[in-house]
Amino acid sequence: MSAISRICSLALVAAGLAFPAFSFAKGRHAVAEQPYYVFQKVVYQNDGGWPDDKAYFNRLLRHIGAHIAATDGKVEIRVVNFAAGVKLFVMAKEDAELAKAVDELRAKGVRFLACNNTMQGMKLTPADLYGVKPDDVVPSGVAEIARLQGKGYVYLHP
Repeated sequence: MSAISRICSLALVAAGLAFPAFSFAKGRHAVAEQPYYVFQKVVYQNDGGWPDDKAYFNRLLRHIGAHIAATDGKVEIRVVNFAAGVKLFVMAKEDAELAKAVDELRAKGVRFLACNNTMQGMKLTPADLYGVKPDDVVPSGVAEIARLQGKGYVYLHP
């Protein structure tokens, strides 16, 4: 093999080694530019946290806030409150910290829904519940979760 043939062969080998490394680096860079999380639709179940509902409610609201922060706000969240979970709104009428946490999440687009079956069983109206309006009341909390899942919402129960 002549010297020119060796030089050409080495040049081809070097080029062959360089291009895959270049394309890998380029591909890696392209992935880094895309957001980690895509838009999400999520339904959270809140049926209370016996024996300490207040601690559970605070934890639930923190989880939801962290979820919004992690997705950079690219999330649509519904919180379906039924059974002891409706106590979140009863307690928020008396507890400024809970009320503030609920208000902050509402301001970020979180929609809190209350189960009419539970409200009837507890003899509550929307006026008895902090920030709950008639259009926030759904016929059945469990059925609402199933309805939202059918519309593509992911179910979470922390």
